[in-house]
This record gives sequence, structure tokens and C-alpha cells, in this order.
Amino acid sequence: MDIYTRLKKDHDTQRDLGEQIANTEGDSNERRVLWQRYKIELEAHASAEEQTFYAELMSHPEASDQTRHSVAEHKDAADLVEEIDDMDMSSPGWLTKFKQLRHDIEHHVDEEEEDVFPLAKKNIDDGRAKELASEFNDRKPAEEEKEAAE
Repeated sequence: MDIYTRLKKDHDTQRDLGEQIANTEGDSNERRVLWQRYKIELEAHASAEEQTFYAELMSHPEASDQTRHSVAEHKDAADLVEEIDDMDMSSPGWLTKFKQLRHDIEHHVDEEEEDVFPLAKKNIDDGRAKELASEFNDRKPAEEEKEAAE
């Protein structure tokens, strides 16, 4: 498996969790459990992705602007997660903010798949793309544990 396939797998998980959360109501156990999974998934994915895929991509000058843009979007999403986390889940504002986050995440992953991956494929050979998937798979569980402990 290469890094693109591996990241797409996480993107699909993020899309699915976002849809499930959007279909919950109020301060329910289901919403709390799904929100916790979503937060951990987003943060662990972003950290592991930055430490592997984006660290590699940053070493290619023609990809550095796109890399900085994507990493900035990770920061914006993390800030929004923190804001949502401080809100009352039963308030209408919570769902509104969540929908903004979901939209931003879906925009981000679509952009990665449509713009960043083709750019990366021009700069990262197939062998390295497979190594990056392995590095990502090693890194992500540690990031999940870190996020779950916070």
C-alpha cells in the first residue's frame, strides 16, 4: 500500500464519522462517543500525516506552498475542534459549528486527493510512497494514544 491509499482510507473514515455525527441529536451518548472518535481521528491523522507525508513533500520546493497551505488547514481544524469541544453539545450552536468543521474537513481531504496527491506523485517515487505509508502506520497509533490521553 502506498501513502495515497493509506491517507484516503483515513479520509473515508473521517467522512463517515462526520456523516454519523451530523445525524445525531442533542447531548446524547452516541454523539459524545462519535465526537470523541472523530477528534482523535482528525488529530492523530493530521499529526502523523505532517510527520511523514508533508515532511517529505516539504523537501520538494515546487510542493512547499501547497504543503504549507495544507498544514495551515490542519491548524485551523484543530482550533475549531477545540472551540466545539468547549460548547454545550445540546445547543444548536454546537451542531452549526460542527457542520462548519465537517465542511472544512471535507474540503481539505478533497483538496488533498485532487490537488496534493497528483503533485506529490510527481515528486515522490513509488518506492518512497510505500515507505511513507509504513512510516505513517507506525506513527499514527502513537498519535492516537496521545490524543486519547488528553
